Amino acid sequence: MYPKDLNYTMPPEWGEHERTFISWPVQASMVFPDNYEAVSAGYAEIIRAIAEFEPVTVIVNPEELEQVEKLSLGDNVTLLPIRHNDAWLRDNGPTFVKGTDGALAGVNWKFNAWGGKYSPWDLDDEVAPQILEQVQVTRYDAPLVMEGGSIHTDGEGTLLTTEECLLNKNRNPELDREEIEEYVRKYTGTETIIWLKRGLSGDETDGHVDNIACFAAPGKVIIQVCDDPQDENYEITRENLRILENAVDAKGRKLEIVPIQQPPRTDYDGSRLTLSYLNFYFVNGGIILPVFGGTAAETDALAEEKLAALFPGRRIRTVNGMAVIGEGGNVHCTTQQMPAGKSSIYARRTEL
Repeated sequence: MYPKDLNYTMPPEWGEHERTFISWPVQASMVFPDNYEAVSAGYAEIIRAIAEFEPVTVIVNPEELEQVEKLSLGDNVTLLPIRHNDAWLRDNGPTFVKGTDGALAGVNWKFNAWGGKYSPWDLDDEVAPQILEQVQVTRYDAPLVMEGGSIHTDGEGTLLTTEECLLNKNRNPELDREEIEEYVRKYTGTETIIWLKRGLSGDETDGHVDNIACFAAPGKVIIQVCDDPQDENYEITRENLRILENAVDAKGRKLEIVPIQQPPRTDYDGSRLTLSYLNFYFVNGGIILPVFGGTAAETDALAEEKLAALFPGRRIRTVNGMAVIGEGGNVHCTTQQMPAGKSSIYARRTEL
């Protein structure tokens, strides 16, 4: 039996959270290990920002537990010792699904470090099962290499992804598009998959959708756009816009599309950084938004203004997006939400 057979579905990120899980960075796995202290400070800022809205559980390597405890991250933050290779929990953590009765379960995808780019990844592939054991919910092991950053859902049967990532031969070379679609539907409980073409230029994840587009509500999609024809992202975003304009969701709706202007191009150590406002994260009553400062000050303000107008009931909490981006990701990439629901250890504690 698959989660979909039991009426489980992946809820939208803006639904109520029980808590957020996040992993602490590992210096040995970093692209720029000399930046470890600055990156750790960036993670601490993200954790403290999220903890203003909801509980946070930080996955920490056991030998670093005492070091992280000394940071005093706050009363709303707990540390959970689990060995891991890298710190992008969106991608190697579990995807939680929710039943019509409110019961929670978790999908354990296979993980191969974004197509075998960073070795070793054996510990990261074992993180999701340990989290699901800790929260005591049913686990479904999916025979599919997939990262959480490659999918977004509206909670009503529609899922966004990119061909560049999910159909990449460095993930599931033995499966064709139809087989991958079927597995995604069975484990997320969705019906309709909207396939964008490519992710942003410079994205080493092979085009994760959480950098380029996300649902704001059922029937409404935010997309980061580029207006400079000389920029690689110009054609990438125009192509994805055309797809969204012609798409119909699982409920038969045409999509309302909300554009957000990309920040100016920024390079580091000879490579383009994948700066994205779409890598924000929904929390209970708020949004954690990475901003980049400097030449991006104007687009930072525009992005914050746009999100405040879209979500008038949420507080927009900005964090320094430059702190961790050199390692390849941002706020959304670091996080994994656990929806509020029945059958988890946290729900049972509340009931007692």
